[in-house]
Amino acid sequence: MNNKTAKTLAFAALLICGFSNAQNKPKVVLDNFFNNEKRENKETKALESWHYTWNDTTNGGFSLLGEIFRKQGAEISTLTAAPSKKDLKNANIYIIVDADIDKEAYGGKANLIDARSIRNLVKWVEKGGVLVLMSNDKGNSEFENFNKLAQEFGIYFNEDSYNRVQKREFEQGKVMVPAGNEIFSEQKLYMKEVATISVKNPAKELLSAEGRNIAAVAKVGKGTVFALGDPWCYNEYIDSKKLPADFTNYQGTEEWVKWLLKQVSKK
Repeated sequence: MNNKTAKTLAFAALLICGFSNAQNKPKVVLDNFFNNEKRENKETKALESWHYTWNDTTNGGFSLLGEIFRKQGAEISTLTAAPSKKDLKNANIYIIVDADIDKEAYGGKANLIDARSIRNLVKWVEKGGVLVLMSNDKGNSEFENFNKLAQEFGIYFNEDSYNRVQKREFEQGKVMVPAGNEIFSEQKLYMKEVATISVKNPAKELLSAEGRNIAAVAKVGKGTVFALGDPWCYNEYIDSKKLPADFTNYQGTEEWVKWLLKQVSKK
């Protein structure tokens, strides 16, 4: 084999390896249909998605969360339609956050979680999908249809609000994680105005605030469902600029992301 042929084969192997690695990256898909908030860009005047989206770098965005997923080797994307079977084939983790009520949705009419989406998601989880459901407190999130999905996995978001925080009284939003938690190390997280969660088999309680359960995990078929009553890991509370130093939301988010990706590897 001459040098030219050897170099060509080596280059081809690199291309194949690179393609294989790209194909094997866990795919994390963020909903932008049931949560469909838009606003006018101050510079371009064009409408843009914001609030719990990957591209939103403001306080309420998930840009830092997206960076954490990428740092752990995942590929992130956004789905702007209700999840079809085809869409879900291209997802290992699918995240729905803060399902809209009409006053928040673009056009003033929320896209509600429908029966077909629920069927698609249940079958996808059973086959090994990892579903993340994060609600918000009463008055800021849709509950009725969100719960139709959550109840398929033994989870129910109560339409309430705990860990209410007065201006800059951050201690009122503390969530103390005890040793032995399935996901988080022993630490102090910040989650404010959280909807509580009721569980039944196969779901189990995970975290508590003010003595009430606020998070749950369920194993269904080959898949996993994680639920929390607050979109707790947005930029404002993991960028280390606002919270007192003893709150560990960034560390907690890293642990949570690693745990989610580990569930993918178990399928």
